[in-house]
Amino acid sequence: MTKSFPELPAAQKLKKLATHPFDLAKLSPERIERFSARALGFHLLYGTERVDEEVLGALLELAEQAGVRDKMAAMQAGEVLNRIEGCESEEREVLHTAMRDVFEERQTGEPARKAAAGAERELQKLEKFLARNEGRFTDLIQVGIGGSDLGPRALCLALQPFHKPGRRIHFISNVDPDDANAVLAQVDLKKTLVVVVSKSGSTLETLTNEEFVRSRMKKAGLDPKEHFVAVTGEKSPMDDPSRYLASFYIWDFIGGRYSATSMVGGVMLGFALGFQGFQEILRGAHAMDRHALTAEPRENLPLLSALLGIWNRNFLHLPTVAIIPYSQALHRFPAHLQQLDMESNGKRIDKKGKGADFSTGPVIWGEPGTNGQHSFYQLIHQGTDVVPLEFIGFRKSQHPADLEIQHTTSQEKLLSNLFAQSIALAVGQKDKNPNKFFPGNRPNRVLLADRLDPKTLGALLAFYEHKVAFQGFVWNINSFDQEGVQLGKKLANQIIALFKARRTKEKAPSFPLGEAYLRVLEEI
Repeated sequence: MTKSFPELPAAQKLKKLATHPFDLAKLSPERIERFSARALGFHLLYGTERVDEEVLGALLELAEQAGVRDKMAAMQAGEVLNRIEGCESEEREVLHTAMRDVFEERQTGEPARKAAAGAERELQKLEKFLARNEGRFTDLIQVGIGGSDLGPRALCLALQPFHKPGRRIHFISNVDPDDANAVLAQVDLKKTLVVVVSKSGSTLETLTNEEFVRSRMKKAGLDPKEHFVAVTGEKSPMDDPSRYLASFYIWDFIGGRYSATSMVGGVMLGFALGFQGFQEILRGAHAMDRHALTAEPRENLPLLSALLGIWNRNFLHLPTVAIIPYSQALHRFPAHLQQLDMESNGKRIDKKGKGADFSTGPVIWGEPGTNGQHSFYQLIHQGTDVVPLEFIGFRKSQHPADLEIQHTTSQEKLLSNLFAQSIALAVGQKDKNPNKFFPGNRPNRVLLADRLDPKTLGALLAFYEHKVAFQGFVWNINSFDQEGVQLGKKLANQIIALFKARRTKEKAPSFPLGEAYLRVLEEI
């Protein structure tokens, strides 16, 4: 029988080592250089984590004992991993990498696997669609929620300097009508393409917002069919040529939070960047997929990051992680990573259906630096809770225009702040005045790259996808379902039925708790 995470010999060893973690007051230039790894143009610096060679060795043993490399290979090969033994579960493959596999298939000339072949067909459809409608639309509105919004929105905003001239992208996700009205006020509907994203074709918020936009199109005297595109499952209720200009398909084996490189993000990104720009994102992601699969553990960037996170979460007992990009372009990237990590690894049972007697996914949050330094860094430096940080930085800015002020550029000032925060969190500051005392030993790591372009962003996206997957593999939990979102949806539908019954005078379903809240509305 496979041992649970806490029973693994390496976990027992790490538990003992955690009683005396490395003191970061001993941080040295040699340590910064030694505890680092490079690949694919990225440089991971983790000398400011509370690990030494013994801890690192035990973490690598933990990965081996948990079989994470075999599990990564199984995932990318299309084995059924979305499963919990003895429980009703989704029983699906996990193939968000399939969209990126097309490049491997083209290079080797090997027959495409079914998933990659489907991805290739959708890419060909997208290329033809974009060419056929070149110059017709200036604006695109993406209507979707959750993984149909967060990842695509983060990538779109991160790559604005690479957008084709005259292209504007908008997003409607919240069922709050103020969201839709604010977007519709910005566009000329005659020149607007609307991409509606729902795998099932039945997502309540998305369908509501779709009808909101359709009604506005009709009121403007336009035929919605000539402006609306569906991204959905094949043969879903939305796969309807009478209502959509085109349909692009997504599959059950791609989870929403892993779908940004599928057609969920592809139609919008292809419109914004051009087809070649979207392909660059896929190329970068594919390179990181191969790296996660084949790199030696000590050089495997997402695996190292995953193991350091497990050390902080399970052995130093730190419940939260702040992801801080020192890049304004990535200002919505932490929101995507929040869903990616917390929806994947926020689980309380293992893959055998047994309650996990250890901590699983941490709380993820973050904002861009340097803004955060003037906001929440007070707590991070001197608060009573230790918050591990993951910094992201780039040697060069996206825009070539910069200005030397007081003999340094803005980008140099940005990077100076990043490195200073990493050092300050690690070593702290001794002072007789307790108000000026910084305890230090606040673990953090820095992921650096040259410049944020489409290929680099694709690799960065895949880096975090694989970091999350590796952690789930170590914990032996199912990172690929999201039952936790279902109960709220179910109860919301019952309350919606109460609202409907009031308007139609139909007999309302019995839901006393919901009725209590509606009575409160009447009293406001």
